[in-house]
Amino acid sequence: MDQKMGMVVLAIICGIILLVLLLRKRAQIILNFLVRTVLGAIMILLVNDILQKQGFDIYVGLNPVTLLTSGTLGFPGVALLYGIEVTKFL
Repeated sequence: MDQKMGMVVLAIICGIILLVLLLRKRAQIILNFLVRTVLGAIMILLVNDILQKQGFDIYVGLNPVTLLTSGTLGFPGVALLYGIEVTKFL
């Protein structure tokens, strides 16, 4: 096994250990993050649909960055994403 592969395997093992410890101690935090991510994605889809029907060209895509933002910040994160898009629109 070369050095790069060994480092990758070691990083994966460390990540799994940290995840197990986090799940054991912080299941509430992870559940809260997942709920905010799902609700944020639904909110983004609904707002995109409403804005499209109103004739606005403001669109926030669903990608890992937007999901991470909505999962971390919740509703203010979704508002922030649309605020960034509005400034591009002006």
